[in-house]
Amino acid sequence: MSDPSEREDPPHTRPYDDVLETVGWTPLIRLNRVTEGLRTPVYIKGESYNPGGSVKDRIGEAIIEQAEEDGRLQPGGTIVEGTSGNTGVGLAMAAAVKGYDCIFTIPDKMSAEKVRLLKAYGAEVIVTPTAVEPDHPDYYENRARSIAEERDDAVLADQFYNEENPRAHYRTTGPELWEQTDGRITHFVASPGTGGTISGVGRYLKERDPGIRIIAGDPAGSVYAHYFHTGELGPHAPYKVEGIGHDKIVGTIDFDVIDDFRTVGDRESFLMARRLTRQEGLLSGGSTGLIVNVALEVAEEVDDPDACVVCLLCDTGERYLSKVYNEEWLREHQILGPERVTADDLMDRKERPGREVIAVQVGEKVRKAIELIEANNVSQLPVLQDGRPVGSVLEGEVMSAVIEDPSLLDASVESVADEAFPVVEEEVELPVVSRQLSRGAPAVLVERDGEIVGILTRYDVLHHLMDE
Repeated sequence: MSDPSEREDPPHTRPYDDVLETVGWTPLIRLNRVTEGLRTPVYIKGESYNPGGSVKDRIGEAIIEQAEEDGRLQPGGTIVEGTSGNTGVGLAMAAAVKGYDCIFTIPDKMSAEKVRLLKAYGAEVIVTPTAVEPDHPDYYENRARSIAEERDDAVLADQFYNEENPRAHYRTTGPELWEQTDGRITHFVASPGTGGTISGVGRYLKERDPGIRIIAGDPAGSVYAHYFHTGELGPHAPYKVEGIGHDKIVGTIDFDVIDDFRTVGDRESFLMARRLTRQEGLLSGGSTGLIVNVALEVAEEVDDPDACVVCLLCDTGERYLSKVYNEEWLREHQILGPERVTADDLMDRKERPGREVIAVQVGEKVRKAIELIEANNVSQLPVLQDGRPVGSVLEGEVMSAVIEDPSLLDASVESVADEAFPVVEEEVELPVVSRQLSRGAPAVLVERDGEIVGILTRYDVLHHLMDE
């Protein structure tokens, strides 16, 4: 384990006057497991290490101080903004230090954690409908603008059109990346919402080295990528990744510093976020998952160990526990496939008496088999020898045979036995069990460590499917 005291430049060697002084100089971390097989190194800028948990902490104080300098924001005033959550936190944190009130409008597709977080900072939060067009009065940006216009003491932060947004990243994030990579950065990957981060960072880096490539990721459904490639606005569609992309072109995105746009879907974004958490220890949200998908794609194409791809960890995954890390929500929205169900799971869902293996042994009489069928209300029995299946007795067939020839009642059971039921390991999943039953077998036997521990019938599978 690394010893913090052995670091060449240990962080936080002096006290700070307030929390705002701790914004920035977030760590640059190499990705290792999700990049396995790639020769190009990929690093991620850990913006979740900011005190408010996201890259938007960088613009909160900057926007407020510009409004103070312009004379638009007076002591005791109110800051209003339409936000997907993170900018609101950055503004609310700075406002708490400086003594301002906050009112935020937030679309209803955003996580409940973000709404609670904004309220925790003392902000008033107004949830607006997502499914309205950008010119609708209830659209979250328009609602915020109306509130700001109605109040004499209010100022609109206006992150989508406020040039202080990209300037903050030009002054801080860009220089940090240049210094942290010793100027070796060759590619920067981010995903624009307002466009402030990618525009400010891109402008700074290209001034230092025009050869650096700035790559944007865009959610499927956003209009940015289509506009970049065609010059036309194009259609927009709903998507579930939060905080990035847009349904219109805003003022703070500078397409001139962006070299390429790539589109990624919700599913790929959320699954990559979960991989980052489980394989890299970086708890992240869907926007970061989208960005890393693009960064890995770029790294594979570059295929150069001397290149340096840097991407952005936008915010902490703690804001998405009810979504990205909620398997029920993911399955409901077709992000995850159906729940993994094993033969053992199906056994557990049976009523207790039905979990026991009712079997007849080789050498026992047919009469015994019929008694077991009737006593246990089953329609088939495995025939076992030394604990292993060697045949089966089916209720319909054995009844017909005995009615035709009553002497069979005292015959050995193997004289009327059919083929043995298939055997599956308890870990096999539902599709394997279903295939066996659909191929003609009326039941399958479940095995654990070489021992038959259960039986599953077509009814058991149908009962599970009907309960789904």
